[in-house]
Amino acid sequence: MKSLLIPLLSLELAGSGPVLSRDILSGPITAEMVRVVDGDTLAVRALIWPGQHIDIKVRLAGIDAPELFRPSCAVERVRARAARDFVVQRTGDTVTLRTVHLGKYAGRVIARVQTDKGEDLSTLLLRAGLAHAMSDRTGWCPKDS
Repeated sequence: MKSLLIPLLSLELAGSGPVLSRDILSGPITAEMVRVVDGDTLAVRALIWPGQHIDIKVRLAGIDAPELFRPSCAVERVRARAARDFVVQRTGDTVTLRTVHLGKYAGRVIARVQTDKGEDLSTLLLRAGLAHAMSDRTGWCPKDS
């Protein structure tokens, strides 16, 4: 099985060379919402070419929302639920992915995600105070906890 896997991993797409982490798909790519994982991650089914879909997790570009599954404190847990609920309320059956590139974790991409109303989810979360810019490493827990 390993001997078959190696050639498959080295395949080039449409003669453009191997897919690299710096490669960007500008989009738009229509994606069906599968579920909201947390405030900054969605599970989607994206149409990658006619008749071909891929199920993948998408991290919202440019932001960091509180951790839902491994919060550092009770305050972070409450904020994480609020961020997740906010995203659930603003996404419908589909979203649009733009500026898609590989994330640092396998099985996940990073993208600008627009609602069916054309609103950028990262911007909405920042404005609502439910996410920080990636450059902001303040954290979500009070300093004394």
